[in-house]
Amino acid sequence: MTTTSRLLRTTVLRALAALAFAATAAALPAHAADKVIRIGVVSEFSGTYASAGQSIESGLRAYLKLHGDQIEGKKVELVIRDTGGIAPETARRHAQELITRDKVDFLAGFNFTPNALAAAPVATTAKKPMLVFASTSIVTEKSPYIVRTSSTLAQTSAPMATWSARNGLKRVFTLVSDYGPGHDAEKAFKDAFKAAGGEIVGEIRMPVSSMDFSPFLQRARDAKADAIFVFVPGSEAAISFMKSYNERGFKQAGVKLIGTGDMTDDDSLQAIGDVALDTVTAHHYSAAHDSPQNKAFVQAVRDASKKRPNFHAVAAYDAMDVIYQALRKTKGDTNGDALIAAMKGLKVDSPRGPFTIDPATRDIVQDVYIRKVEKVGGELYNVEFDKVTAVKDPGKE
Repeated sequence: MTTTSRLLRTTVLRALAALAFAATAAALPAHAADKVIRIGVVSEFSGTYASAGQSIESGLRAYLKLHGDQIEGKKVELVIRDTGGIAPETARRHAQELITRDKVDFLAGFNFTPNALAAAPVATTAKKPMLVFASTSIVTEKSPYIVRTSSTLAQTSAPMATWSARNGLKRVFTLVSDYGPGHDAEKAFKDAFKAAGGEIVGEIRMPVSSMDFSPFLQRARDAKADAIFVFVPGSEAAISFMKSYNERGFKQAGVKLIGTGDMTDDDSLQAIGDVALDTVTAHHYSAAHDSPQNKAFVQAVRDASKKRPNFHAVAAYDAMDVIYQALRKTKGDTNGDALIAAMKGLKVDSPRGPFTIDPATRDIVQDVYIRKVEKVGGELYNVEFDKVTAVKDPGKE
């Protein structure tokens, strides 16, 4: 056989082998061809809101530490992308690249509503499950592939209003940041407070980027309210607000501070300091929650990040649990429709307490706790003293 003939024969054999391999791979289910589960995480890892992204990553890694990085015979990998803050176009681009270039099976994160809304069509087109932590009610309506494992502002604001009216607060002034979650918090609080017999004596929507709250607080002080209800996003805003509240003597004047749990986030409580004492909030998670699951979670997060977990961390931890449970149900198949079907109706025994994924809305149904900031062992904590069970987002009831 000539050299040319041998080369031709080798080329033909290699081509036939390649065709046979391709045919075999095509005949296999998608999940058998790839032994890695990739989760694309889009959040804020730099800039003003970097602490949120860091908390999200600590929650994800705590889950992997406690439950392993293997599911249905496949290794789980995190692919992390930074938006730097509220950046819808950046979030959309990251989601697109994670799917087309990094071949992720899930999207997760999207802590800010504008970022989640921008990425929703990408998830829909690609048919990829998207686990979101944004807190505006409408987010889950923007794609049939979105599932929420955090909370909505309405879900925590309404119980805060009902508890306040039942515990002697008659006149409340509302102060919220002027964007989707703030609007939801304001409406849910006002509706529930009025329904319980309370009076809203004033309301202000503050610029979402504002860190100077003095003029808004002065107007609230002039209204002679029993309390002010507050929602501002991010630990930096909460720290600034609490300091302004203290400087204007609200506590000394007997004007109580109430709000959603964002105001006394576990991540920022120590930085706020003793001015936070006695603040009452409603939220779905506290690092002080008393359960074996939470104790293990708190320790795993501390080991991974040297920080106390907060509501961002538990949303991420629980997103991983939802993903793992869904993959067990599909036996590792990463078909998006099959995974979403598996997630609907899931029951999760979380560090926050039990919750379910509503099969009709793909939103979370969970207990909401009424908490007061107290010192425990020399540190500030949100100590739970009351709760409302199985709370749905009021906009979806």
